Amino acid sequence: MSCPFLDYRLEANERRFDEPRAYCEAAARFVQPMRADICNDRYDLAHDSDCEIYLEHAGAADENEGENEREPENGTENRSGDGDEDRAGSGEGA
Repeated sequence: MSCPFLDYRLEANERRFDEPRAYCEAAARFVQPMRADICNDRYDLAHDSDCEIYLEHAGAADENEGENEREPENGTENRSGDGDEDRAGSGEGA
């Protein structure tokens, strides 16, 4: 599994690239191809143990996810975006 913070972008700041470039959402910057190798778990590397950017930001992401996971237990609505909102209105007036 590749890093959840890794994204490939074809443009930035109104500049278009010929090939998609690796972008780290945690660091909010483009990263070098060798860094993307770690993000993609290539060459016996693992993003969750070998990338200091991931390690630094994963704890904060885990804490935020934990808060969201606890919300339904408190009786709040499902906000997971799993498609329930689409099914709710599909029977009447559609």
